[in-house]
Amino acid sequence: MKVVRYNLAHYLDTHGITRYQLARQTGIQYHVIDDYYKNRVTRLDTGNLGRILDVLDCRLEDILTVEEIEDTEK
Repeated sequence: MKVVRYNLAHYLDTHGITRYQLARQTGIQYHVIDDYYKNRVTRLDTGNLGRILDVLDCRLEDILTVEEIEDTEK
């Protein structure tokens, strides 16, 4: 089974950008950015994601990955 994971924490940390800075620049509330940072977002919000990509001037692949995980329900 494949799952989407956010790599926003790694991207921000390696580029010296804080969650607070990203929240201010995107206009997205800090707690929402924090959920992306901690990979706790369960529903993709294309509006928020687009604003994050725009402000960071990065590609989707820079902050999202698709991983294969073992399906335990077989």
